[in-house]
Amino acid sequence: MWRWRHNSLRRATDRREAWVALVALLLMVLAAPALGWLCGSHTDDALQKSVRAQRAGRHATTAVVVRRTPRAPRFVTDPEVSSERASQTSVVARWKAPDGTNRRGTVLTSSRKTGPGSEVEIWTDLHGRPVSRPMDAPTARTHAVLAGFGATLLGVGLIEGGRRLIVRRMMRGRYTRIDQDWAKAGPDWGRTGAGS
Repeated sequence: MWRWRHNSLRRATDRREAWVALVALLLMVLAAPALGWLCGSHTDDALQKSVRAQRAGRHATTAVVVRRTPRAPRFVTDPEVSSERASQTSVVARWKAPDGTNRRGTVLTSSRKTGPGSEVEIWTDLHGRPVSRPMDAPTARTHAVLAGFGATLLGVGLIEGGRRLIVRRMMRGRYTRIDQDWAKAGPDWGRTGAGS
């Protein structure tokens, strides 16, 4: 923009395009990261509350395997715990609920020891029903950081998209004015009275 200040070929639209680009750059550098930080911090607050609620409402307990179920083991990836694949086996087990009552049911376990009488760790809710493992705080923080990063990228994309739309509209206006000026010049393009 500074380079064009004293150029005799500079058009008013060039100056406006330069201002649009400068404002877009400032928004990308300042506003988009602020949006990402805001989104990430709110997401982290919400996820940390969820982690505390899950920790309060779920309990690890030991279950004793009664028998394996006929289902074949399945491979799953638990995004809340780790990035490695684990084999989970379905077993019928018995355990004690938090209130001391005996429970029995089918549960999934990652333990390699699933023979009758083996002990496996399971998670239960306050009523003794099997539930999934609660999310841990570092995983929640990772999700929040990813949400903030995604919001930053989305903000940058929206700003760049807006800049492109504005510049496109300015160029259409410029081409419309050029066409109008050509139409005013007439069929001889400024050679009026030249006799040709």
